[in-house]
Amino acid sequence: MRFQAIDVLRGITVTLMIIVNSPGNHETTFAPLLHADWHGFTPTDWVFPTFLFVVGNAMCFSLTSSLAAGARTYFYKVVKRASVIFLLGFLMYWFPFVQQIDGQWALKPLAETRIFGVLQRIALCYLFASVLIYFIKEKGLLIFSAVALVGYWLLLLSFGDLSLQGNAVLKLDMWLLGSKHLYLGEGLPFDPEGLLSTLPAIVNVVGGYLVGKYIKERGVTFETIAKLLMAGVLLATIGLVWNWGFPINKKLWTSSFVLYTVGLDVIILSLLLYVIEIRKINRWTYFFEVFGKNTLFLYLISEIGLTIFWIFNIGDKPIYQFLFTDVFSPLAGDYLGSFLFAFTWMMTCWTIGYGMDKKKIYIKV
Repeated sequence: MRFQAIDVLRGITVTLMIIVNSPGNHETTFAPLLHADWHGFTPTDWVFPTFLFVVGNAMCFSLTSSLAAGARTYFYKVVKRASVIFLLGFLMYWFPFVQQIDGQWALKPLAETRIFGVLQRIALCYLFASVLIYFIKEKGLLIFSAVALVGYWLLLLSFGDLSLQGNAVLKLDMWLLGSKHLYLGEGLPFDPEGLLSTLPAIVNVVGGYLVGKYIKERGVTFETIAKLLMAGVLLATIGLVWNWGFPINKKLWTSSFVLYTVGLDVIILSLLLYVIEIRKINRWTYFFEVFGKNTLFLYLISEIGLTIFWIFNIGDKPIYQFLFTDVFSPLAGDYLGSFLFAFTWMMTCWTIGYGMDKKKIYIKV
């Protein structure tokens, strides 16, 4: 049994993920389409944790047959899938594998390639959540989630502060990987998908799994939706209260951020269940379902395509820069032009997904 609302939520997250990852110009991007600089929350900060949440939703359906098949089959499937997703993420950051040095092409050194990232975090969270799901029941998953969130809070307080330069996430990654394997977009080496901050991110997946399992077992009824709404409001409220002592911070993936985003996800999924499954208002859903059917492939296409736009030139400008400065910015101004660039790229990726869906081509890992 599958629920259309879950597929739609997945599609919404991919739609927004592509838009926020591909502005024409980062410096002239509307504020809601940017991550919070450090502490705080924007709509963009909601996107990635929600993707992890829907990964958990899907696990309550996809792992059912493997659970029944025994440990060997189950863990073979889980480890294989996690390994492939992690490798794809690494290759995506290594792409195009070569670089120009003094006018000559040379292999891009592995020693300077980012290790962790979006797909790598998905892979690790999926792997560890799958192990937990196999060995412990729902109550145990709730206990793990509470211990992980409180434990992460104590770790950050015990081994650093909550600043960009002094946090424990950075310290562990620097010790384990060194600066050349980290994300450099914050002005210094710091990976927002670092190893230590993956611990609380597992809870986003576990939360999605528990919610999906609850819906699967109870069915979509008014009572189910009402209870989910109350749970979502409670979790989001706890996250906001905890924010006073442990600020909501996407880049550190703080425990308050986890509770707040899971709470929002439960609320939004509840509303989608009501609109789509109860009221049957679903004529608008196909657009998002296209992204939900080839999620990983279309995300990779969106990222690799932008990299290619930076490699090849039109005249003396990279294609990416040319499209913004010579097409979208003159057409609509810097801010709206930057958004239209991202929206057009999202629609390009959607068109690819639409063609795949019409031909019944679905690429799964």
